[in-house]
Amino acid sequence: MEMDNSLLDNIIKDLENIKKEIESLSKLLLLNGKYDKENCILEIHSGAGGTEACDWANMLYRMYTRWCEKNNYQIKLLSYLEGEETGIKSCSIQINGDNAYGYLKSEKGVHRLVRLSPFDSNNRRHTSFASVEITPVLDNDINIEIQDADLKIDVYRSSGCGGQGVNTTDSAVRITHLPTKIVVTCQNERSQIQNKEEALRVLKSKLQILEEEKKQREMNNIKGEEKNIEFGSQIRSYVMHPYSLVKDHRTNIETSNVTKVLDGDINIFIDSYLKEQINHEK
Repeated sequence: MEMDNSLLDNIIKDLENIKKEIESLSKLLLLNGKYDKENCILEIHSGAGGTEACDWANMLYRMYTRWCEKNNYQIKLLSYLEGEETGIKSCSIQINGDNAYGYLKSEKGVHRLVRLSPFDSNNRRHTSFASVEITPVLDNDINIEIQDADLKIDVYRSSGCGGQGVNTTDSAVRITHLPTKIVVTCQNERSQIQNKEEALRVLKSKLQILEEEKKQREMNNIKGEEKNIEFGSQIRSYVMHPYSLVKDHRTNIETSNVTKVLDGDINIFIDSYLKEQINHEK
């Protein structure tokens, strides 16, 4: 008896859908961290290297915004500081959606780019660095006390992407927490008061996570474990010359399709990092 081709096609399609649903549920099981379900703040800072580094920071900004678009996350720009010639020196965006922090916490660290520089008249190969920091957005009732004397508050004129002015008043706010040297900026809101409130909210979240990481390090020392959880460790390299390769140095996952990755296709690295963390905890 010959099987109906249309029936066979439907069975194959159903199996593919079931497989995708199982993979999706498996991912959710990996998101068991304390703040994994929260929204998050993603910050990008260009490293040493001037124009090259600013351009690389801008490429990362595009990569993450494209990832958000593809995965139905909402973006709110908090601050944006342009480079002198091109790209950005730094930016801060809030990403809203289910498990935003859980997925993107894997991106925290230094990202390295190797390519033939479009800004070098001799077409030489350059290496650029940019750092990414991820902070969960916590509730306003965080039990963190901040002394006024510990804060340095600067106000300046806001500017948006592409040099467009957000407004013409000194409404943007930069808050420096002197004891920890943490700097938070916000320019998205219309008034200085609103930007200050938003910046303080982000600062409290950062201080909360800093305190918890400190306790975790103390526990690791007691247990005699050696875990590198410090911000600033190089986590991934993006090589565009003399060959094409993106490699995550923590999981050894790699792909030769650099263009696809820079267009926001980074789930291969996120998923492998989450699985690695679960295996490490066992």
